[in-house]
Amino acid sequence: MNLAAQDIRHNGGRFALTAAGIGLLLMIVLGMGGIYAGMVYEATLLIDRLDADLWVVQRSTRGPFAEVSRIPASLEPRLSAVPGVASARRFVYHTVQRERAGEPWRFSVQGLDWPVDRGQALPLLTGRPLGQAHFEMIADRTLGVALGERVRLGKDTFTVVGLTKGMTSSSGDPMAFFTLRDAQAIQFDQPGEALRLDREARRYRASAAELGQQQPGLLERAASPSPALPVLGPPTVSAVLLTLTPGADAAAVARTIAGWPDVTVYTHAEQRDLLLRGSVDRARRQIGLFRAILVLVSAIIMSLIIYTLTLDKAHDIAMLKLIGARNRVIVGLILQQALILGAVGYALAWVIGQWAFSLFPRLVLITGPDLALLAVIVLLISVVASGLGIWKALRIEPNTLLS
Repeated sequence: MNLAAQDIRHNGGRFALTAAGIGLLLMIVLGMGGIYAGMVYEATLLIDRLDADLWVVQRSTRGPFAEVSRIPASLEPRLSAVPGVASARRFVYHTVQRERAGEPWRFSVQGLDWPVDRGQALPLLTGRPLGQAHFEMIADRTLGVALGERVRLGKDTFTVVGLTKGMTSSSGDPMAFFTLRDAQAIQFDQPGEALRLDREARRYRASAAELGQQQPGLLERAASPSPALPVLGPPTVSAVLLTLTPGADAAAVARTIAGWPDVTVYTHAEQRDLLLRGSVDRARRQIGLFRAILVLVSAIIMSLIIYTLTLDKAHDIAMLKLIGARNRVIVGLILQQALILGAVGYALAWVIGQWAFSLFPRLVLITGPDLALLAVIVLLISVVASGLGIWKALRIEPNTLLS
């Protein structure tokens, strides 16, 4: 007869409530690990999908995912001429927040270098890649738009031609993909009155200069739209992505580009590491602290419950000692109860988590190593929690049965 099982059946209600509480705590511990794993997956998703060997960004910046990076689009042909570079793609990245149906509508805009990059590498759930240079977009399904829906952004209206699944930014915002020109138009869109005031300001500055007074024709040119002014360059891009020729030495190509005074170059691994050592690393440390606190709370709760159950069995333990039961039998009784309580809590954490984690606003990614780590933690908690009950049980004297 298993004494631990018999005692659990005798105190079934208390054991069930305790196991449920422990299960919920362990579910949160498991969920926090899954939240961090989901953050890492979302943060590196686009970098891995773009599959660039080298990232060329603005000098002394960490790249478009860490901070603002602006480089001239004219860098693309310069970089294409570097020995070892097979292709160069311009890339635009920025965040947009609008209002839709009275609610905040936030997403990340990715500019694809049409026609080299049409979004063929994206995990399309339905629809197709971009088919023309303007007025089409691919969106993640969490953005809340439907295939074929027309979305107005700035002065242009875009048709949703494809829907992806799981394409979110490091901040958890859904992604939307446009051609590079359209992404720039969205980024640098200004109201008509702001454009008019900007032209008038340029005309005023020109009229105040000596050259403008000597050549009145310059005043009319100064009031022209910005793209018509040769002194103003085209809109900037966030980065240029390089794909190297097979067998090319990535380190040698990076050293060549690093010698240019206007850009900084990172390998795929370096760009990925920079992102993870930024805001993701801070979240990792915070989540780790909360996990440690919850593990400590779980251990304390289990210790108190096991101790309480031991006090309730003081009469029975004294009886066992009186009839000659060895200490290892009593120790086994309490340790088995703690292990069973931990195992049931672990199972509940997994079962409840499978349902609850799908309701979270951000991805909760439960991996095999997370489950194995939690199993080890539960085992250690169960053994440690049984210590207080064992200490109390071994101090019970057989003669207490007669008092």
